Amino acid sequence: MGSLPHIVEDCLGIVQLFSDGSVSRSDDVKFPMEVQDDGSAVWKDCLFDKEHDLSLRLYKPRSPSAAAAAALPILYFFRGGGFCVGSRTWPNCHSCCLRLASALQVLVVAPDYRLAPEHRLPAAVDDAFTAVKWLQSQALLSDDGGADEWLAKGSVDFDRVFVVGDSSGGNLAHHLAVELRRGSPSLAPVRVRGYVLMAPFFGGTVRTKSEAEGPPEQFLNIEILDRYLLN
Repeated sequence: MGSLPHIVEDCLGIVQLFSDGSVSRSDDVKFPMEVQDDGSAVWKDCLFDKEHDLSLRLYKPRSPSAAAAAALPILYFFRGGGFCVGSRTWPNCHSCCLRLASALQVLVVAPDYRLAPEHRLPAAVDDAFTAVKWLQSQALLSDDGGADEWLAKGSVDFDRVFVVGDSSGGNLAHHLAVELRRGSPSLAPVRVRGYVLMAPFFGGTVRTKSEAEGPPEQFLNIEILDRYLLN
């Protein structure tokens, strides 16, 4: 008689991988921080991928400045998490997007994406591309009034879109830049004007100097990432 499945990897108690390949992902996360919300921005959730049940969170200034009120630029924010943890709902991501919307006077789009090890790469990359294609569909619907009210014609500027990614989100931003190319012609009438990669998380079959010589990490180390991110 075989032994019962046992935990072989445990990431902060949030994700546990068992010996039979099954995965347990906890929704009961003890956050060391609270949401920082001064009321200067508002937000709501939208489903952007029905097939994979993926949503994104929209943020905008509660009272846009006179200069921005006519048409807000759009900023995509792809959060980090080593491709294995995180959500648009987590306090660190939510607080960051609230501040970005208010301080920059932009409409922020913060998509979720499928997580490893249940969904190995390039699933997250595919989801990032689906998220920006969703914006294109909204832009095309805006001409006849069919878009989400926050993306109605004249309320946002589809010609001024920027993509920001943090850590693994920076990796997604990089892949979007490669896929969409300069001027993002395949997204017309949406135009991506620039990409910002904040401490982007990259890896490959050939080790970089920092990977080969850097100190080992307790969580999301090279060995774990090699095993559970890639097919």
